[in-house]
Amino acid sequence: PMLVPGQVADIDRSGRVPRRELGPGVNPATSWPSGKPRFTTEYPEDYDLSDPKGSFQRVGERILAEMVEELPELYEMPKKEVDWVAQSLEYNAVGGKMYRGLTVVETGVRIMESQGRTPTNRDLNRFAVLGWTVELLQACMLMADDMMDGSLTRRGSPCWYRLPQVGMLNTNDFLMVEMFVYKVLKRHFGQEEYFVWLVDLFLETTFQTECGQLLDSICANCALEELTTDRWTLIVKYKTAFYSFYLPVALAMLVAGVRDPEAFDTAREVLLMMGVYFQAQDDYLDAFANPEELGKVGTDIQDKKCSWLFAHAYHQLCTPEDRDFLKEHYGKCKVDSDEERRIKDIYRSVGLQELYVKYEADTSASLESYKEKIEAVGLPWSIFERFFVLIYKRRK
Repeated sequence: PMLVPGQVADIDRSGRVPRRELGPGVNPATSWPSGKPRFTTEYPEDYDLSDPKGSFQRVGERILAEMVEELPELYEMPKKEVDWVAQSLEYNAVGGKMYRGLTVVETGVRIMESQGRTPTNRDLNRFAVLGWTVELLQACMLMADDMMDGSLTRRGSPCWYRLPQVGMLNTNDFLMVEMFVYKVLKRHFGQEEYFVWLVDLFLETTFQTECGQLLDSICANCALEELTTDRWTLIVKYKTAFYSFYLPVALAMLVAGVRDPEAFDTAREVLLMMGVYFQAQDDYLDAFANPEELGKVGTDIQDKKCSWLFAHAYHQLCTPEDRDFLKEHYGKCKVDSDEERRIKDIYRSVGLQELYVKYEADTSASLESYKEKIEAVGLPWSIFERFFVLIYKRRK
């Protein structure tokens, strides 16, 4: 029998082709095997805003379980591989600070309240689901970045790729984690008219981040003279600021009904500034924080990173003698070597710690100047104020 537009076929044992209408979000090209796609539309568990982390973690547990449960039936995956995926998700997506994911929830709540609406339990759960898509994107980025950088630890444990049974399997693992971003989006938002906007925002943000990763990784092939503060700003804007700061807020804005392009442009401007500051913090902590407190071993000097510290020291603050030492050893010495310790001493002696304190204060003052502009486009200033409080003067 011929199929007509708007119908999808399942051939039963008699050879007949029963016709059924396509529902919202159902793609005839991917509705195989039977039972796909699955949509989650009900959220029976109460989301308790008085316990934001606990509530968010419970949503995460449910999402990861949903993803793993689909694998045997809808993807014919054997138990050994299903267990591997479950272990990969648990090891890499769980256990972080969850700043990005929690920001989605808090932003969504504050926008709805500013609109005179009270978020329902369904609203809260769906904001949390979006938060977990950001956490999954973060996880896949870190899995790839750790392997490219040769990092040793992440969140106080060995990086996933460094586990004896993992190694290069990490390449497929981080790609699968990235795909779970879109599977979660489809399962929870696939029937919404704005679903394509959510997907587009993730695609654009992911590509921006990968552009930033290229800018960062190719520094290994750059002369030290190329590792400037301008290059550093470009790297961190694309590698960190878009996905860590703009993405969580923009997602909540879309789902909360914000449609004014000027609101997104203004939010982006402020959030990118925060993201650049956040990476300057990261660079500073890489050199000066206690690895046990930080949860990872700093490798920026060994890896010849275009860091905030190096760019300022080499191009603006160093004596000729110090610059010669950097030329000889930056990117060529091992972690905890005498040469690395000497480079950190140079950073201290040229006043980088004092410069960083001033940079923090200047960033805080600059942020305050945006309050009127943010409120003029109908966004609550408390979103941005709260986000900055979470990161200001952080130590890990």
